[in-house]
Amino acid sequence: MSPDPHRVAVLVYDGVKLLDVAGPADVFGEANLLGADYRIALVSTTGADVTSSVGMRVAVDGSAAAQPDPGTFLVPGGDVYPRTAVTRDLAEAAGDLAARAGRVASVCSGAFILGATGLLDGRRATTHWKITAELAARHPKARVEPDAIYVRDGTVYTSAGVTAGIDLALALVEEDHGPEVSREVARSLVVYLQRPGGQSQFSAPLQGPPPRSPALRRIVDLVMADPVGDHSLPELAGRLNVSTRHLTRLFREELGTTPARYVESIRFDIAKSLLDQGYNATQAAAMAGFPSYESLRRVFSRELSLTPAGYQRRFATTRREETDRQ
Repeated sequence: MSPDPHRVAVLVYDGVKLLDVAGPADVFGEANLLGADYRIALVSTTGADVTSSVGMRVAVDGSAAAQPDPGTFLVPGGDVYPRTAVTRDLAEAAGDLAARAGRVASVCSGAFILGATGLLDGRRATTHWKITAELAARHPKARVEPDAIYVRDGTVYTSAGVTAGIDLALALVEEDHGPEVSREVARSLVVYLQRPGGQSQFSAPLQGPPPRSPALRRIVDLVMADPVGDHSLPELAGRLNVSTRHLTRLFREELGTTPARYVESIRFDIAKSLLDQGYNATQAAAMAGFPSYESLRRVFSRELSLTPAGYQRRFATTRREETDRQ
């Protein structure tokens, strides 16, 4: 462990999201229990306390200008951006801290604040998938990656929404103190260790609309438990003790799709997750229950306009990219 403290400056503002502040802060705090020495300071543009997005007051330690040069400068997200333009005083405070920091990071819509400083120009970046198009439109010189958990470009890190800030903070702890400390922090916080930065923000089975009826929820469980099994319409109807006609009507009325297409969508999500984990396309197709690689490729082409291999290249993990550069 380094004998010198690592200062972390977190720039907060009216409308900031509490979890974007507390999640990374807890990661750094847990690392301190394992021998790290992160010194966290919450700062605002003027040094005045701010009000979070849920109305709770956030006490700050001082103004951004008065903060010593930080090892890490972190900008959390908030609902106020990108709904409105970033104010000049907030952009100037962020630009000053970024210029003095060893590395810079944002969580969710905090990327818009970094973008307002010009820091994202010519860099790869990400944010919550719902607002990546807006980030790209507002900052056309940035190379926005719409589906990554977090992205590192040099000393600038940007991450997706809310819990992705925890993934990013774990990556920063690993960078500073190694994988063992990062793993222990994750275990202590009971969080997933460790979603690689380039992994898709969507993890199976999150994408499909969640069924309301118990019968349809049971089908999700059946397919997830055994994706390679027989999940044809007659087989599913028999497992649920309903007629094929009744089951088809349930799917049409509740989900607007057919049983076969819904099973395929679950298998598609499973295949994407397997590709995220490093399995090749042929392995992912077989393990997700597709009859062949070609059938998986057709679904990828229809849903994403990408081949499975193209998807995997696009969302290759940040860690793998960094290894390739060494």
